[in-house]
Amino acid sequence: MNAVITGATKGMGKAIAIKLAAAGYNLAICSRNQSELDSFCQKLMSDNPSVRVVGLNTDCAEPLQVTAFASFVQQHFDQVDVLINNAGVFYPGSVLDEDESNLDQQLEINFRAAYKLCRIFGKQMRNRKAGYIINICSIAAINPVPEAGSYTVTKFALYGLTKVLRLELMKHNVKVTAILPGSTLTSSWEGTTIPKEQFIAPEDVASAVLYCLSGSAGSNPDEIIISPLSGQI
Repeated sequence: MNAVITGATKGMGKAIAIKLAAAGYNLAICSRNQSELDSFCQKLMSDNPSVRVVGLNTDCAEPLQVTAFASFVQQHFDQVDVLINNAGVFYPGSVLDEDESNLDQQLEINFRAAYKLCRIFGKQMRNRKAGYIINICSIAAINPVPEAGSYTVTKFALYGLTKVLRLELMKHNVKVTAILPGSTLTSSWEGTTIPKEQFIAPEDVASAVLYCLSGSAGSNPDEIIISPLSGQI
């Protein structure tokens, strides 16, 4: 089985890659740093000798690089069984007061990169009548955060894309799931003094992904919401 993961060298993406490699998935991954990718690929293959892992440095804010990553995947794998759109960026700010570049950057990374990859690999899955798309959204998609206006808008867009694809692809035997984590301890919280016990761990999101992939043929979790025990931070 072959899986594609975007934003895979840090946080949730890294945790997902580790769990999927341990479960026997071959991986095609991307991030913006090729040396980090190379080291991570080697580590995953060293820990899991039966799997193949390839990576390409990709800035998901650049559409041409996203397209190049898709071509890279197709060069290495004859088919993609699982697509996990995880790459994301968070910029705080209110819609009325933030610089418009906040929206532009987050729209490219949080939504358009996933949209492009869903179209490329979703068509292949539709033709094959098999596959799984998992989009890592955010609780902000259903509980708007006014202090992160554009982030909320872009995650709402990704959530909407996931819902539409679910309806488009269900008759073709392709599964689609949205995972909506709350406050998760990733690099976005670097330097925080909040105890880590108040956050969701990236591994929790990875476990949710593995849960989806290990379900029966007739099962499709539409969405999974993961909240911090003590509430959103």
